[in-house]
Amino acid sequence: LQDFCVADNSSHVFVNGFVCKDPKEVTAEDFFLAAKLDMPRDTKMSKVGSIVTLLNVMRIPGLNTLGISLARIDYAPLGENPPHTHPRASEILTVLEGTLYVGFVTSNPDNKLFWKVLNKGDVFVFPQGLIHFQFNPNPYKPAVAIAGLSSQNPGAITIANAVFGSKPPISDDVLAKAFQVEKKTVDWLQAQFWFYAHETTLESYLQIKPSSSYENKARF
Repeated sequence: LQDFCVADNSSHVFVNGFVCKDPKEVTAEDFFLAAKLDMPRDTKMSKVGSIVTLLNVMRIPGLNTLGISLARIDYAPLGENPPHTHPRASEILTVLEGTLYVGFVTSNPDNKLFWKVLNKGDVFVFPQGLIHFQFNPNPYKPAVAIAGLSSQNPGAITIANAVFGSKPPISDDVLAKAFQVEKKTVDWLQAQFWFYAHETTLESYLQIKPSSSYENKARF
C-alpha cells in the first residue's frame, strides 16, 4: 500500500473510482483548492433557497481513496436543502450561522422521523442512505452549515428530482398509484423545472479551472 492515490482523471482505465496518478507526478496542488468557503453563495438563483458547494474527488484529486469530502451549504431565509440521500456516505453537519430544522427518516416499515432544531455550533449526524433534509425556518436571516461526508464521492439523490424529474419520465400510471393522486397531478409535477441545489458552476464562481488530472414518457 502507499500513502495516497491521487485521482488520475486522464486515465482511460475504467474502475469503480479513479486509478492512481503516478506518485512522481503528484504535487501539492493535487491536495489543494482555493474554494473560498468563507464567502457566501448567491441563493437567489435557487428555487429551493439553498446552494450546496461540494468539494469531492472531482475537485480535489487528492481525496481519492481517502473516504472523505466536504460541503458548504448556504440557505436563504426559509430556504431548504430538500429531502435527499447520499448512497455512498454518512454525513455530519454543523451550523456556522443561523438556525436549521433538520431530520432524517428511517427505512421501512417504521419510517420514523428523527429531527432537531440546530443553532450556531450545534452538530447533527445523518446515517448513510437515509432520506434527510435541512430547512432554515427564519424568514429574515440566512443560515450557513458545513458538512463532512464519509466518501470522496458521496453522491446525492434529491427525492423530488429523481421521482418527478427523471429522464425519461417515469410513467404517470406508476407515480399516480404510488402517491395515490390523479394522473393530472403527476403530469403537472413532471412538467416543473426541478432545480439541482448543488453548485455545479463552482469553477466559474471561483474563476478557476477544474483539475487537469481531470422525451419520451412510457405509457401503458
